[in-house]
Amino acid sequence: MDRNQILAWVQAERLSLADLFDDLDEREWAAASLCAEWTVREVAAHLTTSTRTTLLDMIKGAIRARGDFDRMVADEARELAVRFTPAELVAQIRETAGSARRAPMAAPLDPLADALVHGQDVARPLGRVRTMPTEPALAALGHVLTSPFYGARKRFRGTRVVATDAQWSAGKGPDEIRGPAADLLLLATGRPAGLDTLSGPGLQRVAATL
Repeated sequence: MDRNQILAWVQAERLSLADLFDDLDEREWAAASLCAEWTVREVAAHLTTSTRTTLLDMIKGAIRARGDFDRMVADEARELAVRFTPAELVAQIRETAGSARRAPMAAPLDPLADALVHGQDVARPLGRVRTMPTEPALAALGHVLTSPFYGARKRFRGTRVVATDAQWSAGKGPDEIRGPAADLLLLATGRPAGLDTLSGPGLQRVAATL
């Protein structure tokens, strides 16, 4: 896939996220997100790290977190959420929206998946509608399903995934899960928030792994 197209999608999502964060009040910044034990402010802080985390930062964070990647990412987000004000976090997201820099070991589509999914992590619990553009969502979904990072390869083994809002499918097997691309992407990244719109004989098995 063309990297300039991916970067354009990432930039658009980051700028849109900055607009969303700009519109939040103090209560919403402190609200719980869909990310387990993360506030909206901590999600915003995490989104600033995609273009700023260096290999040395990652090594130091991994040592402090004793090799636990999820803990390392969470610790970093909480630290930044305390260090910077909401306005400063939004400014940082806008400032590097078009940057091609990625965290160490991240693939070109990882920042896109990050922005798309975390946008829902923030919007849905706040009751805000945030439309996920179909073409970027499908690109991110295809990546997540084959990446070793998200756990989706194991979770969706033996399952065909079918988007109901586009001519798109992936995977093969006796089971099938159908639904909108946005909610399939949430499921693929381990979130149950979109389960109500999904269907198929593979849904119960995959949902049980969340």
